[in-house]
Amino acid sequence: MPRVKHSVTRRKRRKQIRKLARGYRGAGRLFRPGNERLLKSYWYAYRDRRRKKRDFRRLWITRINAAARQYGLSYSRFMHGLKQAGIEINRKVLADMAVNDGEGFRSLVQEAQAQLDG
Repeated sequence: MPRVKHSVTRRKRRKQIRKLARGYRGAGRLFRPGNERLLKSYWYAYRDRRRKKRDFRRLWITRINAAARQYGLSYSRFMHGLKQAGIEINRKVLADMAVNDGEGFRSLVQEAQAQLDG
């Protein structure tokens, strides 16, 4: 049986990896650093897809807190008042209301305040 050489397949694979790594720092021409950068970039992408969810939640909480404090209520007291009132709105919608719909947000704050006081 003849010996199989992998030169064509290997060259094709390495060329593809070098093409994908183009533009990365220290990884333009050579295969090995390019492959290392590429693997690292895949890991960063995997990690940051999960981190993105955390970052957005933090942003929403910050926006809700800032808007609630304008009406003299902290974030935690506001959320507690909403829960007592039976209002189930997620943080994404609350943050959007705080930015774009001031009147609607104010009515929610008043509802939460009424539940906390009463």
